[in-house]
Amino acid sequence: MEKFLKENFDLPAKNPSEEVLRRWRSAVGAIVLNRKRRFRMVADLDKRSEAEARRRSIQEKIRVALYVQKAALTFIDAANNIEYQLPEEARKAGFYISPDELATIAREHNSKSLKIHGGVDGISRKLSVSLEDGIKTSDLSIRQNIFGANKFSEKPARSFWMFVWDALQDLTLIILMVCAAVSIGVGLATEGWPKGMYDGLGIILSILLVVSVTAVSDYKQSLQFRDLDREKKKIFMQVTRDGYRQKVSIYDLVVGDVVHLSIGDQVPADGLYISGYSLSIDESSLSGEADPVHVSHEKPFLLAGTKVQDGSAKMLVTAVGMKTEWGRLMETLSQGGEDETPLQVKLNGVATIIGKIGLVFATLTFVVLLARFLVDKAIHVGLLKWFPDDALLILNYFAISVTIIVVAVPEGLPLAVTLSLAFAMKKLMDDKALVRHLSACETMGSSGCICTDKTGTLTTNHMVVDKIWICDESKSFRSKETSEHLKATLSGEVVGILLQCIFQNSGSEVVRGKDGKNTILGTPTETALLEFGLDLEGVVDSTQHRDCNKLKVEPFNSVKKKMSVLVSLPDGGFRAFCKGASEIILQLCDKILDCNGNAVPLSEKQTKTILDVITLFANDALRTLCLAYKDMDEVPKEDEISTDGYTLIAVFGIKDPVRSGVREAVQTCITAGIKVRMVTGDNINTAKAIAKECGILTDDGLAIEGSEFRSKSPEEMKQLIPKLQVMARSLPLDKHTLVTNLRNMGEVVAVTGDGTNDAPALHEADIGLAMGISGTEVAKENADVIILDDNFTTIINVAKWGRAVYINIQKFVQFQLTVNVVALIVNFVSACIIGNAPLTAVQLLWVNMIMDTLGALALATEPPNDEMMKRPPTGRGESFITKAMWRNVIGQSVYQLLVLGVLMFDGKQLLKLSGSDADIVLDTFIFNTFVFCQLFNEINSREMEKINVFRGIFSSWVFSAVLISTVVFQVIIVEFLGAFASTVPLNWQLWLLSVIIGSVSLIIAVLLKCIPVGSAKRPSHHQNGYQPIPSGPQEV
Repeated sequence: MEKFLKENFDLPAKNPSEEVLRRWRSAVGAIVLNRKRRFRMVADLDKRSEAEARRRSIQEKIRVALYVQKAALTFIDAANNIEYQLPEEARKAGFYISPDELATIAREHNSKSLKIHGGVDGISRKLSVSLEDGIKTSDLSIRQNIFGANKFSEKPARSFWMFVWDALQDLTLIILMVCAAVSIGVGLATEGWPKGMYDGLGIILSILLVVSVTAVSDYKQSLQFRDLDREKKKIFMQVTRDGYRQKVSIYDLVVGDVVHLSIGDQVPADGLYISGYSLSIDESSLSGEADPVHVSHEKPFLLAGTKVQDGSAKMLVTAVGMKTEWGRLMETLSQGGEDETPLQVKLNGVATIIGKIGLVFATLTFVVLLARFLVDKAIHVGLLKWFPDDALLILNYFAISVTIIVVAVPEGLPLAVTLSLAFAMKKLMDDKALVRHLSACETMGSSGCICTDKTGTLTTNHMVVDKIWICDESKSFRSKETSEHLKATLSGEVVGILLQCIFQNSGSEVVRGKDGKNTILGTPTETALLEFGLDLEGVVDSTQHRDCNKLKVEPFNSVKKKMSVLVSLPDGGFRAFCKGASEIILQLCDKILDCNGNAVPLSEKQTKTILDVITLFANDALRTLCLAYKDMDEVPKEDEISTDGYTLIAVFGIKDPVRSGVREAVQTCITAGIKVRMVTGDNINTAKAIAKECGILTDDGLAIEGSEFRSKSPEEMKQLIPKLQVMARSLPLDKHTLVTNLRNMGEVVAVTGDGTNDAPALHEADIGLAMGISGTEVAKENADVIILDDNFTTIINVAKWGRAVYINIQKFVQFQLTVNVVALIVNFVSACIIGNAPLTAVQLLWVNMIMDTLGALALATEPPNDEMMKRPPTGRGESFITKAMWRNVIGQSVYQLLVLGVLMFDGKQLLKLSGSDADIVLDTFIFNTFVFCQLFNEINSREMEKINVFRGIFSSWVFSAVLISTVVFQVIIVEFLGAFASTVPLNWQLWLLSVIIGSVSLIIAVLLKCIPVGSAKRPSHHQNGYQPIPSGPQEV
């Protein structure tokens, strides 16, 4: 079985090739009872290919429109000049440009039309919007009515009746319905009304019950996925409305909105550039062109769906929703569905194998029953004499054989994965984790390594200035008290330059809210500096430092680790400001600012003193930052702001406390065999101090800088990585290299990221985890899971639920395999020896529902427990069906077969049954006992290796509800629906005996778990320094 599964049903968790996807579909073959339902959560490769072709066609048209500049196009444009009519409703609302014409300006990069309308200022006037204050909130509905809403065409949601229809597509159910119809016809002809209807009507009622329960379960799953899909699409942008900055959903954007863009944002609509700095746009998602496009006043066109690669800007929205090219492309993005998960594929393989075996057994059962009947008829009556009862009997044999196929082909196996994943994703959403890709949820359970950022993930991301070193003096910052001291001890010139650097060299903004209070919008680091600046500004009571004009901005990025700005001073001259990683900024400086405001040469002794200050701050777990400036007489001709000759102003130590619960979460990872590595851009001493506080860095662990890591050869990296626990001053490329090496060493790697440059590492990792608060849209788009609260503890919850999904599916498979084995063998052996099947079609359909839909609900939705994090993760390539599972399946099957065998062949004597109803009482008792054996085996399946199967049984209300409802329905079937289910009421002694025989399986389970089975080796955990944790019944 394992060989067949590995050859045909082995699927990588991320980015599987089309060849692999088609291979397993081909291997499934015809052993599928209901293709529509089984493959509902599987990608439609043909639809996907069609959508991809359409997407490429649209992209090519866009590429030609945007990049092919020929005189012929200008000529054609002139010849086909379209006259746009301004709709009367637009004129009445105070707009003076046609929505269609406005949409074409940005979409077609129509500079000529833009110029005719008076540029961006002219367009804003015709849209009745102030570029400073934005639109009025009261105009929203009017703008949406005239220019459209920022929403895209989507497929309508599937109704409940569509799921009912899907459930009815099952081939065996259709055959059974035909059999039931024939049975009713023959029955009425031979036995009359109403007795002749019972058998056929019983099958139809059973089918309706199966279809109803299946459809309800599938419909509820679809609602969960729809809710999660809505969450995935929630993107918020900063806009100016009513004169105030505010966050709004991209779906609430309207034409005329003034939107603020920064690095990593997705452009939410078509629009025009108002103002900004160094704006670079990645248009590859629209045009397929990899080269970034630089947007400026000369080239002001911005298209929806493109990404901000660098810089920042304000844009005026000119087209939304389906009036944009992105809207047309969005229609093709969801075509074909999402890739199936490795577990779904693996269980399709298991279902295929079991289905083939079941088909053989069902055919043999029918052949044996028919042969015995014909032989018996030939001996006693002769083959030439036929009666209606004979046809009814053969039809019954056929129905039983078809029902055996229903039971034997476990259609519910692959769908149980979907059910479990949907349940886990819903719970994770409540726990602040949004799973974007189904496979990530199950893969996270196998993760053996987490490469995590420091800032915001391990720490609170609420930063405050804790210490400042300026003019040879170090001070702890105590708000107004420290500001008063700085004013008293420093000259006005020094304070002015310091405040200039803080307010001018910042990517953040201080905005006034509707309540009149100042709010800082930006990164936590810059927020901390601006809060310090506002305190100091309040004490010196001057805002002259804000009277500068920005000429050029180089935003902070994780490669350069600095931000620079060039400004023109009010009194003439130019000044460049620079801030960033302490060691890097210090290397750019050859002078230092003294307390009188003079720039004096920086001696080696002073350099050493500053480095000691940086180390001292870093050892206190502070993030260190240097500020510097450089005066110039003229603007440099080169594009890049100067990178030498700076004067050092100050060193800041910014505090970012470790989150509560992080140390415990890291300890949980270590216990679970998951190694946590910190990868940060911070100073190595800061990183080491935080890592020790979190419990990540141990005495024998290694902490290195990214530059040292980059310099290693591949062989040296292989030796170094197992001991590596902290990487400081790292570049995004270092994170990508580390992830690639870990995966090559057999690790299942999870990696966190928040920046645009983290996208390659997030894409390369087995599980990419993007930060929901600090993460850019580019990072989120490349991630598999979004951590909505940026908290490391949430990542542990994802791992815990991932393990729960994997283990729950194993439990369900173990349970279903046991039912399959027993049902097949009992019916086949009985047919061969007795000439009749002890379980009727209706009874088998009920058993099928217990083990399929209800079994999946009970076992596949159990919540995780702490015990799951006390075992090592599942390594790559390990068998899904373990030796422990086979032990349990075989042991329980043998017990059930022995019990049922004894009852079939010697039941009357043992139970002392006599009279005309002895046979039907025995068959009912066998059916009842069989069902209770499955119920208690369902409880056994809660723990595959632990003895105590009742631990936490009430923590899953679904499990309890399924168990109780199954018992209630069983009582109703036996006691009240005998005419349809071929049962008779049982006395209390037989009911008690059925329960006792079923409960003995609990004792059998304890005995089985004492039988040792070899555990698979886990090589991946030796590589990261952990030994496998023993598993088995040692812990009760």
